[in-house]
Amino acid sequence: MDYFVKKDSIVREIWGKSDTILFIFAGASAEFALNKAVDWLYYTGRLPKDPLGRLFSTVGYARKIVYSEKQSALSAIDGMNKIHASVESKRGSSIPDWAYRDVLFMLIDYSIRSYEILERKLDLSEKAEVFDVFFRVGKAMHLKDLPETFAAYERMRKNHLEQHLDYGEYTKDLYRQYSKHLGWVRYRLLLETQILITPKKVRRLLMLRSISLLSPLILGYKISRSINLDWLLKELILPQEYKKEIRAMDFNPT
Repeated sequence: MDYFVKKDSIVREIWGKSDTILFIFAGASAEFALNKAVDWLYYTGRLPKDPLGRLFSTVGYARKIVYSEKQSALSAIDGMNKIHASVESKRGSSIPDWAYRDVLFMLIDYSIRSYEILERKLDLSEKAEVFDVFFRVGKAMHLKDLPETFAAYERMRKNHLEQHLDYGEYTKDLYRQYSKHLGWVRYRLLLETQILITPKKVRRLLMLRSISLLSPLILGYKISRSINLDWLLKELILPQEYKKEIRAMDFNPT
């Protein structure tokens, strides 16, 4: 069977663990809040109303693409295209291409960063493999001006971070929603994870510290996974109503 992402791909390993997925979206939640096109995420009202629900919806689409055979993955991408087109039609304007590219760039960057924090350093070929998967997603979404190589992506990513981020009213409101829906302890954990995983520009705009309190705890967490105690920690810190969805992230169909 022809899969969109080959079975031995590092991308399947990254997106087959709840730990790395949660780190990816901790980073992306920071950048979404700062992106100059964040008003599009507010248009339907779903994100501020239920940021966690929106997270798991997005994870579902991403995992379907990563683990499906090629035609099913392309159908999922086409479904995303139709959803976006419907929102654009209702609003009477188009989501800018650079905003779509920003999302792809986030997924590439935080996939690599999360795996390297929680597992090991990736070599250049593995990083290029992560890039290739999301490059093909972008092509299937008919996005323009995509970088053709990992090196070109790194240059564009750096430029996008400088040009497309800003702290505004939507940023403040979205962080209020994160705090409201997560509660104080989980919200502080989110911030510490964002300090750990986000680029310097993101931390500066959000006025976050440069060093996370989680840094010295990562080794201990890795040890807890080796003796299957990590789920005891997750049971203590994760929202009860989403534990089923989070457990499902650890299911690798292969």
